[in-house]
Amino acid sequence: MYTNRRCQVVTAKKKLANCKYNCPVEATMEAIGGKWKLLIIHHLLEGTKRFNELQKLIPAVTQRMLTSKLRELERDGIVHRKVYAEVPPKVEYSMTEFGQTVEPMLWVMHDWGKAFMERG
Repeated sequence: MYTNRRCQVVTAKKKLANCKYNCPVEATMEAIGGKWKLLIIHHLLEGTKRFNELQKLIPAVTQRMLTSKLRELERDGIVHRKVYAEVPPKVEYSMTEFGQTVEPMLWVMHDWGKAFMERG
């Protein structure tokens, strides 16, 4: 039952040095929360993608927002950005090894979302 695993303030003994989060759920939401990050992650878990591919897969996201969210995911070590030295420039995005650890959580969210949609 979830009551035993509630998001609690980390005790001083367990608190990480310079940690700005009060609980793991807060850290998770900062890293992958929001309207676009999980959709980006969902598509990158299917395989490496170029920017335009992601934009086609998520047509409602603006170019500026997609760029911003990809940079945040890269900064946090979730997404890897590979730039090829060629003309025209070629950039590919993929999940890092650490980023791939979010996949089981995404499947749980998928199943929950499906059940929510089927409620009628």
